[in-house]
Parts: sequence; structure tokens; C-alpha cells
Amino acid sequence: MKSNLVEDNMSDKKYKIVYCTPALYMAGGVERVLTLKANYFAEHFGYDITIILTEGKDKPLFYPLSEKINIINLNIGFEELWDCSFLKKIYVYLRKQYLFKKKLTAEILRIKPDVTVSLLRREINFISKIQDGSKKIGELHINRANYRNFDKSNSNLIKTLFSKLWIHNLVGKLQRLDRFVVLTEKDKESWVELSNVSVIPDPLSLYPSLRSKLNNQRVIAVGRYSHEKGYDMLLAAWEKVSRVCSSWRLDIYGDGNRDTLESLIETLNIDKNRCALHARTSDVENEYLNSTIFVCSSRFEGFGMVILEAMACGLPVVSFDCPWGPGSIITDGIDGCLVNNGNIDAFADKLISVIQDADLRNKLSDNAISKANKYAIESIALRWKVLFDSLFE
Repeated sequence: MKSNLVEDNMSDKKYKIVYCTPALYMAGGVERVLTLKANYFAEHFGYDITIILTEGKDKPLFYPLSEKINIINLNIGFEELWDCSFLKKIYVYLRKQYLFKKKLTAEILRIKPDVTVSLLRREINFISKIQDGSKKIGELHINRANYRNFDKSNSNLIKTLFSKLWIHNLVGKLQRLDRFVVLTEKDKESWVELSNVSVIPDPLSLYPSLRSKLNNQRVIAVGRYSHEKGYDMLLAAWEKVSRVCSSWRLDIYGDGNRDTLESLIETLNIDKNRCALHARTSDVENEYLNSTIFVCSSRFEGFGMVILEAMACGLPVVSFDCPWGPGSIITDGIDGCLVNNGNIDAFADKLISVIQDADLRNKLSDNAISKANKYAIESIALRWKVLFDSLFE
């Protein structure tokens, strides 16, 4: 509950806010967080919220939006670039970017918002130049090192020069924002060129009425099947765990191609009766509640929303201390366990220790719930309100 002092210092101004993001038809973390915040701002703060999209014109929104929120779809169709050859992609991009700039500028000048928020997609290239009088904010939902994810292991001189030029241009655009918001203090420290950085974590998106009874011999992981989620490392660790804790099982849920990981299970000779790769579930809360330990094997995380979800359900968490999300949420040994990033043997050993120590699991579970509650939407929304107010002092 906020203090009277905070209440006294807060403005009652009903801000008009425009959010710019590509699409809301996908089940992504950014889409979920934006929807959650926009709904709360509209319903509880009385803000006039408009979300401007470029994709998914005729597709239903994945997450429910308040009827008080306005949606404008410019129908630019940048997704067409996915199927273009390199040379055609250049032409199509330049044409669509010109159209996007023209349409978005016209809408913002028409709406005349108090605040315009870019989720750092294509509009960041010109958003600060729109002379509509609004304050301009950028939100980044991934850490700096992995933004745009230039692969240094597959790099050459041209790619290296391009990446340096790209980040130089980006920094110049971010410097012109009224505020640039990142998710963790560690990521704020990485933007050494900027003096306009604020830290506001993502809000908890799951509020379970029950908690796990911790009575199923089941470990769970949730997240798309992609390199950054580190499921190859998780399976390597699980091969060791399964030899010691043979009655326990591992279940992974996510979107994407599982073929490579299925082959790895075969190569590692992991018992398929005790380890399974599933598609994304429509009831992730139920899966958490029917599990006893949550694992995060990511190589990097912008924040780690699934960690908070699992903690809210009372699951002890074992995670790599990867940049930068898990370490900003978990206090090692108190409400979860952190392992040196990429150390597969240490990860396996820590997971085995949690499996074998019921008292530790119960302690981590109690503290995990308390930690997750600190990220309730009410608290996070208040931090955004304070930031908005500060722009108009």
C-alpha cells in the first residue's frame, strides 16, 4: 500500500498516452506486459490510452484489452519483409518505413497525446522529431548486450562495423528521448552514454488463488524453443540429475521447433518417460501448480517474467545467473537459487540439492511468494505514474 506522502506528491492528471508497437495478436511477453499496463492505466488511473499497431490488421488480439483503450492499426505490413530476398527487402523496407512515418506522424498530430511511448521498434528512428508537444519515452524489454543480438561468434569486419554504427545511431536517438526505461539496474549501468535512464521492472501477470503443494516429483521450464533459452544446457544438466533422482521428471513448455532438442534427448540417452518437450500451454498456471521446482536455463533474459509467475505459484526456482533478469529478481538461497551462468555441472548439482532437501524447498517457496508480490501491477503502475508526473514538473 502506498504511503500518504507518496499519495500527496502524486498528480491526479489524467494523461493521454499513445503506445507504439508492431502487433498484439501474438502471445509474446512484450504484448502481455503492454496489455496489462494499458488496462490498469485505463481502468484505475483513468488515462486515455491509444495503442498504434503496424501488423495483424484482421487478427484478433491475443490478450484481452479494456474497452476504454483505443486501437489504431496502420496496416503497414512490415512482416512482408520476412519473405523477401535481400535486395527486395531493402526496397520494401524503405517504402514501408516512409509510409509508416507519414501515417504515424499524422495520427500523433491528430491525437495530441501528453506522452508518446515507443517500444523501440521502427518508430524510434523518428519519434522524437514529431512536433506534437508530447513527452517521448522509450521502453526496452531486453538487455543492451542482446538487443538486436549481433552474433559475435559469426562476425566479420563488415558486421562489426555495422553493429558499431547501428548502436551509435541508436544511442543518438535515445539521447533525444525525455526518458528511456529499462527493466533492471544492471542494464541501466550498461547505457553509459545516457543520462535519461529510469528502471521500472515488468509487472507480475499471474495472480494464482492457490499455491503448489510441492508434492509432485516434477520440474518445469517455460519459454520458447530458441537458443537464448538454453534448453540444450538444461537437457545436459538433466541427464546428470536424472541419474541421481530417477523418480523425478522434467517438462518443458513453449513455442517453436523442438526437433534439435528431441535429437539431443536421444543423443544424451535421456529417458523419454521422464523428460518431455511440449507445445505452449493455454493453462500455464495449472502446470506451475502441479510442479515442484521451476528451472530457468537462459543464456540471457530481459527480465524473466516466467520466473515471477512460477514464484507467485510458490515454486522454488533454480536459474542461471544470466544477464540480467534472474539476478534482479532472485536473492540466492533465500527465495531461489542462482548458478554461475552456463555452468551446467553446477546447475545440475544445485537442482539435485533442491530436489533432495524438502525443508529448503519449503523455505524457498514461502519467500518466493513474498518476492513475487512486490511486482504486483499496483506497485509497478504507481512507479509509472510517478515517472509520468515527473515529466511535467
